[in-house]
Amino acid sequence: MKAFASVLYRTTILSIFLLMFFSSVQAQALKNHPDTYFLEAEGFSEKGGWFVDQQYMDQLGSPVLLAHGFGNPVADASSKIVFAKKGKYNLFVRTRNWVAPWTTQYAPGKFQLIIDGKTNPVVFGTVGNPWNWQKGSPILIEKDGQESTVVLHDLTGFDGRVDAICFSADPGFTPPNDKASLSVLRKQALNLPDTIPSASVKPFDLVVVGGGIAGICSAMSAARYGLQVALVQDRPVLGGNTSTEIRVHLCGRINLDPYPNLGNLTWLMGPHAGGNGREAAHYKDQQRLDLVKAEKTLHLFTNFHVNKADVKREGAIQKITAVYGQNIETGQILKFEGSLFTDCTGDGTLGYLAGADWRMGRESRAETGEDLAPEKGDKLTMGASIQWNTIADEKDTSFPVLPWAIQFNEKTIRPMIHGDWDWETGMNRDQINDIEWIRDNGLRAAYGHWSYMKNKIKDPVWKEKVKNLKFGWVSCVAGKRESRRLMGDVVLQEQHLVNAIPFNDASVTTTWGIDLHYPEPQNAKDFPGEEFRSHAPTKHIKPYPIPYRCLYSRNINNLMMAGRQISVTHVALGSTRVMRTCGMMGEVVGMAAAVCKDHNCLPRDVYISHLDELKEKMKKGIAPPTPLIKYSILPDWLSNPGENLALKAKIKVSSTLENSEYNSKYINDGKYDMETNQYRWVSKKGYDSGTHWVEFNFDQPTEINAFHAVSGMVGKQGALSNFIFQAKKDGAYVDIPETDVSENQAHRIAMKFPAVKTTSLRLLTHDHTARLWEVELFNIK
Repeated sequence: MKAFASVLYRTTILSIFLLMFFSSVQAQALKNHPDTYFLEAEGFSEKGGWFVDQQYMDQLGSPVLLAHGFGNPVADASSKIVFAKKGKYNLFVRTRNWVAPWTTQYAPGKFQLIIDGKTNPVVFGTVGNPWNWQKGSPILIEKDGQESTVVLHDLTGFDGRVDAICFSADPGFTPPNDKASLSVLRKQALNLPDTIPSASVKPFDLVVVGGGIAGICSAMSAARYGLQVALVQDRPVLGGNTSTEIRVHLCGRINLDPYPNLGNLTWLMGPHAGGNGREAAHYKDQQRLDLVKAEKTLHLFTNFHVNKADVKREGAIQKITAVYGQNIETGQILKFEGSLFTDCTGDGTLGYLAGADWRMGRESRAETGEDLAPEKGDKLTMGASIQWNTIADEKDTSFPVLPWAIQFNEKTIRPMIHGDWDWETGMNRDQINDIEWIRDNGLRAAYGHWSYMKNKIKDPVWKEKVKNLKFGWVSCVAGKRESRRLMGDVVLQEQHLVNAIPFNDASVTTTWGIDLHYPEPQNAKDFPGEEFRSHAPTKHIKPYPIPYRCLYSRNINNLMMAGRQISVTHVALGSTRVMRTCGMMGEVVGMAAAVCKDHNCLPRDVYISHLDELKEKMKKGIAPPTPLIKYSILPDWLSNPGENLALKAKIKVSSTLENSEYNSKYINDGKYDMETNQYRWVSKKGYDSGTHWVEFNFDQPTEINAFHAVSGMVGKQGALSNFIFQAKKDGAYVDIPETDVSENQAHRIAMKFPAVKTTSLRLLTHDHTARLWEVELFNIK
């Protein structure tokens, strides 16, 4: 352990030194072109309101800066550059007109360069479908050694983007546009060393690539067993799809048999309440960061994108020895050596780089025998969500007419003020190589919809509703569901889930139904080739434990995986992909890594020779029990509670979901069928109506001291997580002691409380959406 005592110190000092170095030297003359300077946009010392976007870094060769202001110009970015010699310099900016794949008549992403206070007359971001060098007007440097300030000035707030800026005093020089030649240029400009520095003094026990919920849980689980762990994340925040950058709530149940302590660590990730695309504070970025930083043997590297792997082959054994991550702001590259590696990237990036077996798209029915598989295999995947929300202003607001966005009319508009998970695009595109197009199509949909709502909506109710609303947030990071899947010794299929086929290495329990997303038929008809809405037919399953053998690669022997890229078919992924389930996978992978270290073995050996040891760790868990346990066990009195007094009540509810059959009459109809979603009451969604409630009104004072509530969705979560019962007293509702429920996920919950006698009882919840099969009320003697 002494050798590792300096690891964190070494990595921290190294990172800080290199960050300071690269931040202070934003542009250097090129070795082969001494009068030419190359400035990476993402390396600007002051980013202003510009956003570092690495989503298509592998395709483009570099991250970019994005002016994502959803219609409001963002604050300027700026950087310094020192010109060795005075003279005239040609100016080139690598950019594109991002709507050119759809129309070249318009260019919404316009911006300018201001150099030493002088605005270059050329407006950039106006030409080119692929990325290209747009030439500006030459600039004049008046003295040798002049330090100049370069400013990126956004003109629209509509996603102008910049890869790099080049100044050249050589009149014959034009920067190359192909990726390979540009790579050489970038290396010279960043003065990258030929020998890549290591991130640690000696190899880590485990290198986890990807900082979503699966990656965090994998890294923390292993660290709690004493392993030295590197967690490498290509964004500045942790959490992946549930971070403030994407804002998807956590789904999937935890703390279930056969290992009810799996999920204890996942529970700490937050948020516990539901709701997509909500305010930023809801998504607990800082909470996750604090948890990671508290682990003494866990070394966090944010903003590092892994784009290369070293693999050593010895006969039938193939092992990763190191991966390389490039900082998305400074260009700095670090080498991460390790004994074990875990792919938690979502895209299966590490597995792909290492040569792991993988699949993408839908397998055919002939190949898998799955009922939900298509007759012929294809490349269709579930899509990526671009969510958005609106907020109220003190005064009426405006939003421009946007002829370059997706165009709506009275027939195609579906009025709304919030874009949820089903604003999903790219299902017929490549979710990796076409991700810029996919994200941009989602932006065009959100912008086009809101433009119609603000300028052309005719319904007077909606016109009044939106007049003081404006965009509060629009995601520019795509929330993906599916891309590559890495193959393990077991490939989980629909038959396993539906028929509950047992495996001796059962581990994480998946509870989500087989929830497969497809282009919504009417949306596909209205917007062919530009679909941006999805529907999700779901096949119910009972909780099913996933085999451990789905969590390691079948051909890269020291590679494990946790998250949506585990070893499953497209159909089975419909169940396993939700984030709490993925978090539990991370817990198990961390446990398996600990077993590997203890026995100096590989992940497959854990199954062959040490499975009992892994089972014991899964039984114990890696974090204290969650508060969920107390709600999941139904009390004995519920088997004979006496008369259901709720049957005598008249029901009144705060709201009911529009255009649905989820009627409040089902709340006290005396039955609940948890095998179907049909016979439930469902409220409006929280961002439309706020607090939800159900009133039980009696003809005469009635004494009540217990309740049984049945809530949620078939094959999914959706149970009421935070609620309380209130009784009416002197014309006002007051809280009933011992009925306050928080952080619940059990579909059925029953509690006794001090008796109240009242003519009106109310269930009050602040959950995003309320879903109830039944509420029963009793007076237990």
